[in-house]
Amino acid sequence: MKQVVQNYKSGELTVLDVPVPGCKPGGVLVRSAYSLISTGTELMKVSEAGMSMLGKARSRPDQVAKVMQSVATNGVPATYRKVMGKLDSYTPLGYSLCGVVEQVGAGVDDVAVGDLVACAGNEHALHAELNWVPKHLYARVPDGLAPRHAAFGTVGSIALQGVRQGEPRLGEVSLVIGLGLIGQLVVQLLAASGVRVVGVDPDPVRCGLAERLGAVACGDPSSAAVEATVAELTDGHGVDQVFLAAGGDSNQPVELAARLSRDRGRVVDIGKCRLDLPWNAYYEKELDVRFSRSYGPGRYDPEYELEGRDYPIGYVRWTERRNLACFLDLLARGRVDVEPLVSHVADFDDAVETYRLLKDGGLKAVAVLFRYPGRPDRAAEAVAPAVAVPAVKRREASAPARAAGAPVRLAFVGAGNYATSMLLPHLTRRDGVELSTVVTTTALSAANAQRKFGFADATTDLDAVLGDKSIDAVFVVTRHSSHAELTRKALLAGKTVFVEKPLALTEDELAGVLAAVEESGNDRLQVGFNRRFAPLLREAKQRFGARTGPAHLRYLVNAGRLEHGSWYLRQGSEGSRFVGEGGHFIDTASWLLGADPVSVYAVASSGNEDLQILLRYPDDSTATISYVTSGPSGFPKETLDLVADGKVLQLDDFVRASLFVDRGAGRKRWVSSRLPKARDKGQNAELAAFIRAVRTGGPMPVPLESLVATTAATLAVRAGLAGGVPVTLAEGR
Repeated sequence: MKQVVQNYKSGELTVLDVPVPGCKPGGVLVRSAYSLISTGTELMKVSEAGMSMLGKARSRPDQVAKVMQSVATNGVPATYRKVMGKLDSYTPLGYSLCGVVEQVGAGVDDVAVGDLVACAGNEHALHAELNWVPKHLYARVPDGLAPRHAAFGTVGSIALQGVRQGEPRLGEVSLVIGLGLIGQLVVQLLAASGVRVVGVDPDPVRCGLAERLGAVACGDPSSAAVEATVAELTDGHGVDQVFLAAGGDSNQPVELAARLSRDRGRVVDIGKCRLDLPWNAYYEKELDVRFSRSYGPGRYDPEYELEGRDYPIGYVRWTERRNLACFLDLLARGRVDVEPLVSHVADFDDAVETYRLLKDGGLKAVAVLFRYPGRPDRAAEAVAPAVAVPAVKRREASAPARAAGAPVRLAFVGAGNYATSMLLPHLTRRDGVELSTVVTTTALSAANAQRKFGFADATTDLDAVLGDKSIDAVFVVTRHSSHAELTRKALLAGKTVFVEKPLALTEDELAGVLAAVEESGNDRLQVGFNRRFAPLLREAKQRFGARTGPAHLRYLVNAGRLEHGSWYLRQGSEGSRFVGEGGHFIDTASWLLGADPVSVYAVASSGNEDLQILLRYPDDSTATISYVTSGPSGFPKETLDLVADGKVLQLDDFVRASLFVDRGAGRKRWVSSRLPKARDKGQNAELAAFIRAVRTGGPMPVPLESLVATTAATLAVRAGLAGGVPVTLAEGR
């Protein structure tokens, strides 16, 4: 098996082939699904390993003291050999993971093979494909909790134990100094306990994240605003608890803690920061200084951790295992959300490069996960609030046979403004296409479409069209509320389907469409996300080239106000306006970024008319969509900027595109050579690709998984607005 190891003498990091650990009694063998990099503790260890011998000695005076004691006891030569032997060896990394039980040791009866467990311990929950874990260092993962979130169990237990040491009570005010991974979790745990939280960190990004996750206010430690907020919240008395979750050599955290604590307040040290306590300040307030030891009672006790001797619950309510189980329960019930903390997910094989990027600052992260090959696709790849992205299941998908050279025969269900202005004009001019039948709910609209576009037949009988085996493809261009059901029926009838956005208005409707795919084996589906086919945007993306790092996209949609009486305003039956057309913009962003989003965060103005939507992608790229109705009508409807790798792509409403590139000391700019005769948003190219797929039986223009992911992300905006927190887009069942 493979494991991440480090040589402390040379600093070398590598993924090493090592033997599979045996499954000893009193524990289980666990195959890793996700493991978490502690960007504080582990990076400190990695950085120390890269130091000179003198630097190592300065960073670990406790170890130097042990060496000197060994010299006095064993002499210089023996001590030197011992120290060099220990330094020049591989040491493991990691202490927090989630995986599947592969083998159960003797004496274990609380889990079975195949169970999902969260594991702890810097000797047992390592960055390795397989780990042996003793029974008090694992806990079963509750149903409904994603493996990638359960991998936070250990660091969550550390934060939880720290909060318990502070003994917070409802209505109190706490100060959290240091808003890294542990600090962010402490903020959420305190907020879930009914405590008002003020955060302190020099990084404004982390401050903003903590505020989104429950802090009342956050700021720089030198900011007067922090002290003013504390004074306002506490009537000038000071906070009830201070949680030190910071690291480093500065004594500023303990000095700030004394200044902002109330009389007889509590100061809890969770991190590893300098603790030169200013005697007068702590004495005058009689501050209670407490230390939080790792995951909780039982830590560092070999009888508890290795021999399985539990502490009676009547005497020790919260042991390290009970803390682990408690934190997993909080995650499963949505009281704590770790998804916003996930800055990056890397394949386990890329571990060395990931550590290098973290160490060199190329990857700024709160939390980083390793994902392992063969990890479980569990139904719970989400934590509330979350929207599941249903997995696409195909019974035996295949394109229907067509006679060579025969025209592609199309039926249209619906002939409203969009169909008649943006789709049918392109199709009537396309060779090898036959407009067979138009279906509408009223005879007159069908007759009008037949007359104008030359359909061979017009009808109001949908079933007759779906039963016509000569028809190759069906276009669904009706009101939004009917899209999912009509698509489902057409798929079950064996037709290739083009449905205008949205594919579905609810998660249940989306599930119904996918059930039809699975039942029929027919996955020949295209949703009208046309912007990815726009010639100008495709040229701009090609010129932009491949990315090497995360990208950030800003998309302004100046949607404008709807006219009174527009059916878009019938949210009860037709869904919200954004659900109706937002998929366009999410699909465009995902296509430009080359992936599907993993989380959605949305905020809205009063009435939910103006939206701000933040999409996060697997490689840490982000896309911000500003969907506004209050802008001036004369301003372009769609403008976007894509920034990555020293390049900026700009699109101005599909009439002009620009690319700015830094190349050393010089700069290069490309601007589209001429304005197009008309704004081309890609409908003609999209239809050409669709017809080609129908004619040849080749792959559909957009993978079904991407269509589903975009639809799920669009629906997640509603859940995000309701919950006020980021929504995870889970892997499907």
